[in-house]
Amino acid sequence: MAYDADVIVIGAGLAGLVAAAELAEAGRSVIVLDQEPERSVGGQAHWSFGGLFLVDSPEQRRLRIKDSRDLALQDWLGTAGFDRAEDHWPRRWAEAYVDFAAGEKRAWLHGQGIRFFPVVGWAERGGYDATGHGNSVPRFHITWGTGPGVVEPFERRVREGVAQGLVTLRFRHRVTGLASTAGAVDTVTGEVLEPSDAARGTASSRTVTGEFSLKAQAVIVTSGGIGGNHDLVRAQWPERLGTPPRKLLSGVPAHVDGLMLGVAEAAGARLINGDRMWHYTEGIENWDPIWARHGIRILPGPSSLWLDARGRRLPVPLFPGFDTLGTLEHIMRSGHEYTWFVLDRRIIGKEFALSGSEQNPDLTGKSVRDVLGRARADVPGPVRAFMDRGVDFVVEQDLGALVRGMNALTGESLIDEARLRREITARDREITNPFTKDLQVTAVRGARKYLGDKLIRTAAPHRILDPKAGPLIAVRLNILTRKSLGGLETDLSSRVLTASGDPLPGVYAAGEAAGFGGGGVHGYRSLEGTFLGGCVFSGRTAGRAAAQAVR
Repeated sequence: MAYDADVIVIGAGLAGLVAAAELAEAGRSVIVLDQEPERSVGGQAHWSFGGLFLVDSPEQRRLRIKDSRDLALQDWLGTAGFDRAEDHWPRRWAEAYVDFAAGEKRAWLHGQGIRFFPVVGWAERGGYDATGHGNSVPRFHITWGTGPGVVEPFERRVREGVAQGLVTLRFRHRVTGLASTAGAVDTVTGEVLEPSDAARGTASSRTVTGEFSLKAQAVIVTSGGIGGNHDLVRAQWPERLGTPPRKLLSGVPAHVDGLMLGVAEAAGARLINGDRMWHYTEGIENWDPIWARHGIRILPGPSSLWLDARGRRLPVPLFPGFDTLGTLEHIMRSGHEYTWFVLDRRIIGKEFALSGSEQNPDLTGKSVRDVLGRARADVPGPVRAFMDRGVDFVVEQDLGALVRGMNALTGESLIDEARLRREITARDREITNPFTKDLQVTAVRGARKYLGDKLIRTAAPHRILDPKAGPLIAVRLNILTRKSLGGLETDLSSRVLTASGDPLPGVYAAGEAAGFGGGGVHGYRSLEGTFLGGCVFSGRTAGRAAAQAVR
């Protein structure tokens, strides 16, 4: 039988690029298909902050962080909460991934040319007991160059494969079917879309100009998740998270639609854990949007007061940066879909970072001078732009004006000034001593014992109503779609499995399409910094396994 390539990779995001790079390095011929224009190569990884989960890294050790494989696995399993029969392979993947993160991951990425910002971030701090959700120590390593810095070495390797005649890139090819010969999937069919000069992330034409049919010995599905398809997100929304939101912001472009998952399922693949998803609760509307309903996530430090729509503080331990999914569940059972941060200039200047490569031009551009400028700035430029132009921001000199602005923004007079003043005043009284019964103040003081937080991520404790710390700021927070935690079930060789538990011959999967490994390596929750690394690890696994399998 004549094949067009040894392997076809469906999706030119990070996982697809890693798989194709590994295949080309093994001397295999590869066709990479993607429905978007070439300028969108790298997929969602391009837009990311570039965070990577590493365990016992040199960066951690320099900051006196004591980490280990056993501690990381304890945190992962406590966070994932695996409790289903179909969690067999996700749990195996989790163990393998933690071994990777504690072992060769950093050295291998360093060999690819990836470097890291020296301060390690502390995401998803948990706030429960030692066996519960959260990172016990900081593990969020920011790539120097952010998301584009992660994509670059693998795109370079793929383009070297193109130059060697081993890799063919075919953009504007949308896959609609997988077919088999003698029980093994070997044919990929679909539609050719008209050429598009749409900018990265913006909507591209869906006009069909032709069809294609290609044959290969193996197919790797790396087509991403469902975050841009709000109808599908709502359809898969689990009851445990309350009623699906009426309003959703998009953390990914509309072409992240999940359609390829249905194509794989129709060919015999098993999808699992579709009700597990990772959406953020700190979304703000982008004042300069790239795609429809474009939202940006605030990466908060621990000091802002987090209030529900009626101005009541969220319960312990739902502080900024502690438990994303626990906060989401609380919000969706509160009767309102939005919440508030209330803070001041000192806190926003020290603690607010914005997710996304385009919101961090200093790190993305690898500019040491600009990074130092950010650290010295009263309020970093990208954050200042949202304060000045963002529709979700209210900035006032006094609390009365702030409350009036909050109520005017929502069109609901839910915030009572007197009650909110009592709440903030009570919190401010707790600042005068080094000890307190307010657990958020305890968390702030604890965070500042970590040098990285003290330097760049946590403001010194102070009274929010201190005029010297003003102006006061309120930020309306929306639900922001981002990642699918479920996906195509795979074994440890990235082979896609059927409902019977047997491999679907010829088909592999990696990245978000495979739940970042196994069909849901994160279980119910993520420790953060694990999505890009999951794409890299599963993409590498799929590429190497397929390279060994083809003749």
